[in-house]
Amino acid sequence: MPRASPLPRPLWGRPGVKVVVIAGVFATTLWNLRCFLDPSKVSGGAPKQTEPLVVLVWEWPSKQVPNISGDICHELYGITGCWLTTERRLLGQADVVVFPATRLQPGRDRLPKERPPGQHWVWVSLESPSNTKALAGWNQTFNWVMTYRQDSDIFIPYGKLVPNQSATVNIPMKTNLVSWVISNYHRTQKRAEVYKNLSRYLHVNIYGKANKKPLCKDCLLQTTSKSKFYLAFENSIHQDYITEKLWRNSLMAGTVPVVLGPPRANYEQFVPADSFIHVNDFGSLAELATFLKTMNSSRYRQFFAWQKRFSVKLYADWRERICTICTAYPSLPRGRLYRDLESWFNT
Repeated sequence: MPRASPLPRPLWGRPGVKVVVIAGVFATTLWNLRCFLDPSKVSGGAPKQTEPLVVLVWEWPSKQVPNISGDICHELYGITGCWLTTERRLLGQADVVVFPATRLQPGRDRLPKERPPGQHWVWVSLESPSNTKALAGWNQTFNWVMTYRQDSDIFIPYGKLVPNQSATVNIPMKTNLVSWVISNYHRTQKRAEVYKNLSRYLHVNIYGKANKKPLCKDCLLQTTSKSKFYLAFENSIHQDYITEKLWRNSLMAGTVPVVLGPPRANYEQFVPADSFIHVNDFGSLAELATFLKTMNSSRYRQFFAWQKRFSVKLYADWRERICTICTAYPSLPRGRLYRDLESWFNT
């Protein structure tokens, strides 16, 4: 009788296949363990961008929308892999959607009805809490905040000092002592009270809509530069709220800022201690007035020592501010949601 043919040998019984299967099981186990120990490596961390980051600006912060076509972030600011758009039809493709606080309607009816998975919403504001109302309606809406505050997810100051080893000091010719440009004057503001009392001791040259002396865009620096001192008085006093009144109207113009705003220590986080005069440095406004009126040229020149090491960079273009989102994107926290935006901003 012919010998019965042997039964087919199971795959598992073959040495080569066994090794492959064991290796596969081992690799899978290692992967699962890796995910368990560090889940951010899989889903929680910032995704590696291979395509340009699409940033949709739901409504442009200023009334006039500038040209944002093409690779504008790279062309103007050297920021690569960033595509800005205002086309709402691209909502489903956007990685980030920007909502400027000044353009948000009181209700939610004009916001997108749904948020695509993985998309992040950014609340943007350069206004102070005193000038921002009805924030409670936006609780549990935004993932990131973008403001002038240093503790924002995306920090956008009004200006900053950048290194510039020029070793030169440029002080424009002075024809008067103190000037102030003011458009919105309200008697209830702290700055109105300080000005009223300070003006008892010295004359202040006032420009702007509040005094019916508006200045054209190109006239402002030319005008304030003629004064030895400039009243860089903020409209409200809050942490880090240091606006163009310091950066543009004072430092960039080549005049010494007399500041009214957050404490001196907060200003010194942005500019050298010897580059400005703080109202709170004096026991009374009479003392401040005397200090300004009697300052000699040598002492005055010391306020400009910062020019030997720095120059002023002013942030005035919203395109640059929004492009910085792409720079910050890889390190921004995932899974964050501001459940109480009003509480955070008013802190």
